[in-house]
Amino acid sequence: MSQVHPLARTTPRVRMEIKASSASATALAELYNISVATARKWKKRDDVLDRSHRAHDLGTTLSLAQEAVVVEIRRLCLLPLDDLVSITRRFIHAGASRSGISRLLRREGVAKLQDLQPKEEGEDQPKKTLKDYVPGFVHIDIKYLPQMPDEDSRSYLFVAIDRATRWVYMRVYADQTEASSTDFLRRLRQAAAFKITKILTDNGTQFTDRFTSKAKQPTGKHLFDQQCIAQGIEHRLIPPRHPQTNGMVERFNGRISEVVKQTRFASAVELEDTLTNYLNTYNYHIPQRALNHLSPIDALQAWRKKSPELFVKRVYKQAELDI
Repeated sequence: MSQVHPLARTTPRVRMEIKASSASATALAELYNISVATARKWKKRDDVLDRSHRAHDLGTTLSLAQEAVVVEIRRLCLLPLDDLVSITRRFIHAGASRSGISRLLRREGVAKLQDLQPKEEGEDQPKKTLKDYVPGFVHIDIKYLPQMPDEDSRSYLFVAIDRATRWVYMRVYADQTEASSTDFLRRLRQAAAFKITKILTDNGTQFTDRFTSKAKQPTGKHLFDQQCIAQGIEHRLIPPRHPQTNGMVERFNGRISEVVKQTRFASAVELEDTLTNYLNTYNYHIPQRALNHLSPIDALQAWRKKSPELFVKRVYKQAELDI
């Protein structure tokens, strides 16, 4: 079927007459009441059909190899568009545009995150949203790290994330004992710019004696609980067999898993350096949809300006974390 633009001033039959005519473009323009440019175009064309008005080459700042990397990051890490743009600009190409990356995702069929995420039974049910909190309610969890070639055993990543601002602090330990959990809490308080008022953890023995006591209830004698009490922090535990209650930090740990899977590390130092770089990128450069597209540090600064009584020190724009 002939492809003719609905607003075309000529029909395929008229175009064929123009092609076959020996008259000049000026004479044909006057004869058919069209512009000289239009007459000249159809005299030169090999066919009489309209062509697409889309540009033959869409301008892009990414090479084919860079585009492939961006698409693979999208598939593996399931990053929202704004997060993906920030990562691309920081690690792949500083001049990448948001619109260009959006076009790339649509072209490669990875524009919708829900289509990339595996669905589990019951996932179609409406999800409950977290209550709005001010800075100071921190979720803590532990991530198992792979054993490095220069290590005798695997190490453990303690991770803390503030519910209100998504600010993250983490540190690598050789074990997951009470001593490590209390040391992590001490360092977390030193690193956090805000007052920590509540902490949510799972029921692991490094955090609680809930399931080692006869009454199956926390006794308050656990070293981590005593540290919380001494600092005026409320220690909350997730319900048994409900890890989704601590889903915020679980999702961040999923990001860490993808970062670790994508690199072959020669030593524990290389692993920690990579984790430090990712943490700084996450806190300082990745906008969060839940934060109205602010980074966690930007959100902290906004909170400090609005509610300075919640904070114990300034929020700096440069990374000052020690893993």
